[in-house]
Formats: sequence, structure tokens, C-alpha cells
Amino acid sequence: MTRIGYFLSTEEHGPRSLVRQAQGAEAAGFDALWISDHFHPWLESQGQAPFVWTVVGAIGQATALPITTAVTCPTTRMHPAIIAQATATTAALVRGGFTLGVGTGEALNEHILGLPWPPAAQRLAMLEEAIEVMRRLWTGKLVTHRGEYYDLDTARLYTLPEESPQVFMAAFGPKATTLAGSAADGLIQVAPSTDAIEMFRARGGAGKPVQGGLKVCWHEDEAQARRLAHHRWPNDALPGEASQILPLPRHFEQLTRELITEDRVAAQIPCGPDPEVHVAAIRSYLEAGIEEIYISQIGDDQEGFFEFFSTELLPRLRAGS
Repeated sequence: MTRIGYFLSTEEHGPRSLVRQAQGAEAAGFDALWISDHFHPWLESQGQAPFVWTVVGAIGQATALPITTAVTCPTTRMHPAIIAQATATTAALVRGGFTLGVGTGEALNEHILGLPWPPAAQRLAMLEEAIEVMRRLWTGKLVTHRGEYYDLDTARLYTLPEESPQVFMAAFGPKATTLAGSAADGLIQVAPSTDAIEMFRARGGAGKPVQGGLKVCWHEDEAQARRLAHHRWPNDALPGEASQILPLPRHFEQLTRELITEDRVAAQIPCGPDPEVHVAAIRSYLEAGIEEIYISQIGDDQEGFFEFFSTELLPRLRAGS
């Protein structure tokens, strides 16, 4: 049966709210959780960016749902050895299990230490080496590493989970998808792409899980839902590489307010009270081959959305599974 999870947005909500939402998602019948990992929100209108590791630890005690970061960049803002330790501790702590979702990151979060933002090919090479470093540390052995991008001197993790943590990877383009197939335990997508999934499976990912995330904006008034989605998440409709290279929320504000219309956002994000609209968007992920889907409700009415999910969406989705 397809796993249907809830996607917690750290860009929109503070830590206590995220813990409450995780509890609400569990009560509503969601199977698992995603949580984003940001230093900055995309836009000032989103307004939050708590430290994800603190929040995940709290959620892991407040619920029994498995949690995946979607996604952490273990290359620039924090050394992969620190991410390895955070992951191991979190996996040993949370009750439902923990998966480290990784990606090559965005300048929005990773530029803050003043280091140059590398080109895409270098970021991918850094991620590959970071995954290698983390996996070696999760063996519990003493590790010394002299690599192209990272050095490690006689480091050992003493607090480890019973099983080595899994790494899922967000991948865009053939090179990243090939790396995900060979180096990761699963694939993460934010839009359904049959071609990407087939490539992942052909290049080492056969039999590995594929997770996907989408945003929705439920509201009893469709027009208000469209306005809210446009206000909070116009950046989701930006094309190309802008999301990877812009360094500050105000740059996303400047770009999206000029270019991204409400209609464009609504064409991408299901809005309003019609369950069939939401189900159709979710099923497009399932039809593409995504086995685990994580849904994020835009705005502040998570309680209303959880009721909508449990009474309207979940029965339809389970009936069609």
C-alpha cells in the first residue's frame, strides 16, 4: 500500500507549531513525515526557519511516525561529519525511525558562511564525497579521510542507532539521478517525472523507494486558497536554476512578484475545497511511480486540512490503491 505522509514546512512555521502539526498529522491518519531544512525561508512572507535537528528531536518524542529531512545539504553550511553525528543521534532518538534526505542545496541557505557558491557539477561531487564520509562514520569505526573537499582526522561516532541510517537523495538531471541510483538508498522528487524515476531505477536504483512531495492549499473558498498559495509559495513556480543561485529571500520576492501570477501558481498547486482536484494531483505522483507521497498544506489552517484529509482524501486514495 502507498505510504501517504505529511510534509512539515519549516519555512512557514515555528518549532512548537511544527510539533503540533506532526501530532495532528498522526491523528489524521498520515503514515510518515517529511520536514524541510532551511537557514532562510524562501520569502519574507513565509517567515520562519527553525533549526531542523532540534525540531526533529522534539517531533520524534511527540509522535511515532517515521521522519525524513527533505532535504538537508551536508556539504557547505555544515561539515558532513556534523551531519553524520546529527543523523546518528536523531535516528537513535526518534521513535518512528529517521531517514536523512540530502541534496546539493541552494545558495539561499548555504552561502551564509561567506564561502563561494560552487557550480552544479562541483556541488554534486561534494555531495558524493559527503555521503561517503557519513557512511564511513556510521560504521562506528575510527575514520581519517583526506578527500578533495573534506578532511577528517581520527573521528569516531559513539552514539549510533541499531541500524545504519538510510540516505535518500533529491536529484534533478541525469548526472544527479545517476548518483542517486548508485550512492543513495532512495530517490526524492518534488514533481512527478516518470523519466527520472526510470533513469534512477536503470542506474542502480532498482528496488529502491521513491518519495515525492507536493504542496496543496485547502480552503473552503477556492479564491482565498489561490490568493494564499500565491502569497506564500510563488517561488514554487519559478523555472530553471534561480532557486539554486539566489542568496536572499528578498531576491525571491523581487523575482516572483514580477513574474509569477496567481493563475500560474494555481496551475501547479491544487487549491480549494474540491477533493477530486487534490486527489488528481496526488494520483499523478502515484502514476509516475512514486511510492511514498508527502503532502504539505500551505498556510496556517492545518487542523482544517487534517479534517479534510481524513474524511475526504484518505478514503478516496485508499479506495483507489
